[in-house]
Amino acid sequence: MKIFSLVIVLLIVGTAATALLRGTGAPQGPGQYDEFALCLKDKGAVFYGAFWCPNCNNQKKKFGSSAKLLPYVECSLPSGKGQVQQCLDKKIESYPTWEFTDGSRLIGDTPLTQLAEKTACSLPTI
Repeated sequence: MKIFSLVIVLLIVGTAATALLRGTGAPQGPGQYDEFALCLKDKGAVFYGAFWCPNCNNQKKKFGSSAKLLPYVECSLPSGKGQVQQCLDKKIESYPTWEFTDGSRLIGDTPLTQLAEKTACSLPTI
C-alpha cells in the first residue's frame, strides 16, 4: 500500500512539474525576424530543404520562432528517400537551396545578411 501511495504522489508531482515547465500556454509575441521572413516571401524567395538536412535545420534556427513564416518547401519524401515533384521539376540538387525571382540561387546555409542583400529586405537591428 505504501508503494502504491508513493507512485500516486510521484505521478501527481511529475504532472505538476511538467505543466509548470511548459509555461502558461499563452501565445508568444512576434519573432525577431518575422518581418524579414515575410519580406523574403513577398520578394518571391523560396527556401527548398529537407527535414533530415542539418544545414537546413541550421538555416531555420537562424530565424528562431520566425522560421514558421519562411517560404519553405519540404523536398524530401516522408521516407527520406527521393523528392517531391515540385523539387524534381525545379532540379533542386542540394539543400538548402534559396531560389529568387531572377532565377538565381544560393546553396548552403546562407547568412541572413546575404539573403537581405539579395532581396533588399531589411534585417532587424539587434
